[in-house]
Amino acid sequence: MRIRVLLAALLVVLAAAADAAPIAGTASLAAACGWDGGNAVRPLLLDVSRVNDWVGEKILFSKNRLAREYDIAERTANLPSYFISPTMPMLQDPKAWRLQIAGLVREPLSLSLDQLQAMPRTTYTVKHHCVEGWSAIATWHGVPVSAVAERCGMLPQARYVRFDSFDSGYSNGWDLASAMHPQTILAYGMNDNPLPASHGAPLRLYSPTKLGYKMTKYLVSLTFTAERPGGYWEDQGYPWFGGV
Repeated sequence: MRIRVLLAALLVVLAAAADAAPIAGTASLAAACGWDGGNAVRPLLLDVSRVNDWVGEKILFSKNRLAREYDIAERTANLPSYFISPTMPMLQDPKAWRLQIAGLVREPLSLSLDQLQAMPRTTYTVKHHCVEGWSAIATWHGVPVSAVAERCGMLPQARYVRFDSFDSGYSNGWDLASAMHPQTILAYGMNDNPLPASHGAPLRLYSPTKLGYKMTKYLVSLTFTAERPGGYWEDQGYPWFGGV
């Protein structure tokens, strides 16, 4: 019975990918609605999520495929925002903020916002997809994660990247191929302005190839690891890969 369920789930995932829909998966959609099916259904939902992860990471993801870009005239007027803390996370002393880069690297780094802005810059206008079903178009400005990996001397043993936030301990884990994708950036700007607090200032992770919950806001650290990290929502049953 479980094999039939998993095969059916696989077909759903592949059909969604053919329609260019976000690979959200049953588990994440149920969680987004505040219901995970209860004890009888939860194991099957987690199995579907694992199938989603495997198909997204091993079959559908391409390190060379770029998400479509849009004209700035197509920007959405208002992009919804979210955070985990009871109130919007704000730094008391923004000038003291540093991004800590550690783990499997030759040279751990502590980078200021000015130093990040002095590195190679990427700007694109892309569509943002939320697991709850909405999408919006915005322009993002930042430094590719691959440029940061090169600067710190990422070691060949690294297979994953963990991104940590000052928003109530929010974190995400990414596979290395997704993190090194040319459109995966550490964004410090949005719509031709500095990144606002409502969207993760002073720095957030961004990629148009991932669902919104994978894009850690209010970044404080980036850690290269050999073991797959968990994540705030992923540990609650959301798909780990979270690709679009």
